[in-house]
Amino acid sequence: MDEKNLSLRLERVANYVKKNDRLADIGSDHAYLPSALVLNQTIKYAIAGEVVDGPYQSAKSHVAELGFEKQIDVRFGDGLDVVELEDNITAISICGMGGSLIASILDKGFKAGKLSGKERLLLQPNVGEYTLRKWLVEHDYQIVAEDLLEENHKMYEIMIAKKSEQPVEASEADLQFGFLLKKDPTPMFKKKWQTELQKNKYIQESLLQSKSDQTDKLRNVKETIQEIEELLQK
Repeated sequence: MDEKNLSLRLERVANYVKKNDRLADIGSDHAYLPSALVLNQTIKYAIAGEVVDGPYQSAKSHVAELGFEKQIDVRFGDGLDVVELEDNITAISICGMGGSLIASILDKGFKAGKLSGKERLLLQPNVGEYTLRKWLVEHDYQIVAEDLLEENHKMYEIMIAKKSEQPVEASEADLQFGFLLKKDPTPMFKKKWQTELQKNKYIQESLLQSKSDQTDKLRNVKETIQEIEELLQK
């Protein structure tokens, strides 16, 4: 993968970046996403943030090789610590991490005053979508787009969120299955939840065979199985 050949996940996220956005790409690795967006003239400015020295140095070297130092500011720091309000960021991308980690990055940035509320959040969790949606809802971020893709035999979700002026309400089904994804269940969406259904049935069977008391876990798994089965019947 490089800036001319993004992974399918990053390519899909790139589609949600608007013309002339000022992007902050958190956990940017080699800065492939901002480099691709500068290369195709979608954006003129980006911050590439990295907290690990190796990827940070790789990003700096890569941006220098491309001659994009004026367009891409590679910064070393933890999460949204690399962003200042005067950067006038209009979009923040956080990709390829667990939903819990993405939520914790957003939470720390929120408490530190790094989020203006004017920027769109472009999020691609590898797992833990429920936790991430819950954070967004609790902080009044409305999910305005959701996407689902398969890459290397694994399903990935993408969430695009923006700050709402009103409190955001969500059901458990919204948090679990997605606000928009479940409204128009594609074959890929059904495939994902068929797989999850089988996983939960396997877990249920294992709990039933356990010699220790698994009452609480069994109840939770049964509820999940029922919710997925109801979803797939629609």
